Amino acid sequence: MGRFSIFTAAMTEKLQEYKTFLDAAVEEHVFQEEPIELFEPINYILALRGKRLRPIITLMACDLFSNDYHVALKPALAMEFFHNFTLMHDDIMDSATMRRGKSTVHRKFGVNAAILSGDALLIKSYQYFEDVPEHFFKPLVVLFSETGMLICKGQQMDMNFESRSDVTEEEYMEMIFYKTGALTAGAFKIGALLGNASAEDAEHMYEFGKNLGIAFQLKDDLLDVYGDKAAVGKKIAGDILENKKTILYIEAMKLANEQQKDELLFWYSKSTDNVDKIYAVTAIFDKLDVDKKISQKIEKYTILAKKSLENVSGNVKSKDLLYSFSDYLIGRTS
Repeated sequence: MGRFSIFTAAMTEKLQEYKTFLDAAVEEHVFQEEPIELFEPINYILALRGKRLRPIITLMACDLFSNDYHVALKPALAMEFFHNFTLMHDDIMDSATMRRGKSTVHRKFGVNAAILSGDALLIKSYQYFEDVPEHFFKPLVVLFSETGMLICKGQQMDMNFESRSDVTEEEYMEMIFYKTGALTAGAFKIGALLGNASAEDAEHMYEFGKNLGIAFQLKDDLLDVYGDKAAVGKKIAGDILENKKTILYIEAMKLANEQQKDELLFWYSKSTDNVDKIYAVTAIFDKLDVDKKISQKIEKYTILAKKSLENVSGNVKSKDLLYSFSDYLIGRTS
């Protein structure tokens, strides 16, 4: 217990160091160009900050191999800008009204502004790779582009699932790897490459990020229904209201009797913000102990992630911090 507490304290201090560094860098890159209508929505979403997980991951991976994470700053900013670009467009497609406890960009500035500003943010994310050493440029941009394409595929699969009642667990896991795990995996690999990791170690870091990203998304699915609503900063049980076939729904359909399946299908065919829908669906989840089943899956992917990390050479202290970081991500309540 003592060792875990020590490394948790060290991890918290190091994460704050990374985040302070990144927050200052983002503030330095505030857009003050014209036309203001294009750049104000970008400054707005970046000012909401969030956890900065993807850029922090990039810095952590670089630190693991080089002990000088500053060289990864601009690619880390690329990850942050790209992630926020995806959020702006996702929120439009999901008709979301809140992001990080505030109005979504399209609600505040309009849909057209959010689309165009998101596009500008995407372009800016690519521009941050222009200053990396020449021998890094092509492999990093290739990986970044491949990651972006996987995210687009995952988003389309996610939308396709909304009109289907037969989504399998295998399909869902593939989708969340594309939509969430790929960006986490890409951030770890980009940071590792910038730290001069070997090709083998960079691939181990990719697998670490892939499985940790899947576990992270499963945890997000769980928190949507069972998390601290005040801290989550999103609509309560938004996935249920939006008929998203998350892992909770898929697991419930596997375990449910015919009556429960019919009830789930009934509610997931309704487009409504009716609170009765939340209560009815959650009651079925509770009866089937869906939360416990999903927690077991989260543990499975967390273990897979840590096994990949075990195969990585690098700074021992930094590896220990990554183990604690994994526990931090999966143990969160919001």
